[in-house]
Amino acid sequence: MLADAGPGEDRVLRGRLVTGRLVTGRPAEDVIDDGAVWLAGGRIEWCGPASALPSGAPDRIEQVPVILPGLVDLHCHGGAGHTFSADQDGARAIAGHHAAHGTTSLLASLVSAPADELLGQIEVLRELVHDGTLAGLHLEGPFIAADMCGAQNPAAIIEGNPALLRQWLEAGRGTVRTITLAPETAHFDELVALCREHAVVPSVGHTAATAAEMRGALERSPAGSWSATHLFNRMPPLDHRRPGPIAVLLETARRAPETVVLELIADGAHLDSETVRMVFGLVGPSGIALITDAMAAAGMLDGDYTLGALDVEVRNGTARLAVPDGSQGAIAGGTSRLLENVRRCREWGIPLADAVAAASSTPARLIGNDDVGTLAAGRRADVVVASDELEVLQVYQAGHLLEHATTERA
Repeated sequence: MLADAGPGEDRVLRGRLVTGRLVTGRPAEDVIDDGAVWLAGGRIEWCGPASALPSGAPDRIEQVPVILPGLVDLHCHGGAGHTFSADQDGARAIAGHHAAHGTTSLLASLVSAPADELLGQIEVLRELVHDGTLAGLHLEGPFIAADMCGAQNPAAIIEGNPALLRQWLEAGRGTVRTITLAPETAHFDELVALCREHAVVPSVGHTAATAAEMRGALERSPAGSWSATHLFNRMPPLDHRRPGPIAVLLETARRAPETVVLELIADGAHLDSETVRMVFGLVGPSGIALITDAMAAAGMLDGDYTLGALDVEVRNGTARLAVPDGSQGAIAGGTSRLLENVRRCREWGIPLADAVAAASSTPARLIGNDDVGTLAAGRRADVVVASDELEVLQVYQAGHLLEHATTERA
């Protein structure tokens, strides 16, 4: 970034101006073919059509193919060979890897674990939220359905316990942003009330709930935002006689996207492209948060890894639990970076502006962070410069140009 001007220098000498095809991240806004973003002092000074640039903009202009907002991933367990745990160095490596590939705001997702172990992870990682490395923490359990545990350790799954949740949230000191809960767990309504008290978004998932149970859970609980943890994955399938939770979640998100946001893993392994297209068509980008559910193998070669206490095998880019008899285990997280999932959505026919909004402004709105996720004057200067094929060329985080790290897996 160009150096800031001194007190007596003209403002024209400050900042950086990039021009190109502009996607602001706002779901109702079309792509601006000839757009411009002016970055100055870690903030966006101005954003819009290049023809409307205000006076005083920098003379030095960088023409680029595509300009996107920094992406926001609400559900990520790891990457670059590391898993989020009580390890600050590993967590910094994960956040740095995903940031260099376009995800400038990241929630650290923690799988179900014994209570004291989870507490220790929260106490270590909260410091990285306070220093800005992470955007927050996501607890994916342990108050979920054991028969829908997927790639989580069933021994660590317990019935809902409000006292434990209060301990974890208080230990987090405001850094826990979301928690995955099964509506059928004990004390579900008390758990949700605690979430509301601590400004935490409850996310329904890893559940065997019926449609009636899901609707009751949403209607009984205090007003506030909800999300659905990786919709379709680890919940009963949508059946015409037994619709399960999916029907209720789809209908509610379509009717009230400001209330219910649906997580989708658009990596080609967790969901078919037709399923992703259907949800975008029914709900729209304001009710969808694209996520990675990435584990340690994101950005790495095929091989053997771990997720929590479980062994994972990655073959042909797909992570599955290692099973002793050699049979196919459950899918154990993703191996993509978020921009790769945006690129897939565009390849599947979803408008670029919609795919980007679902990976930026919608997840940012869900966790109440209005400083990121959208390119607009006054927002933090998180900007991704990409090729026409949506390959990362440059990433700015709070106005700082990040080094684009090379990885083992293209």
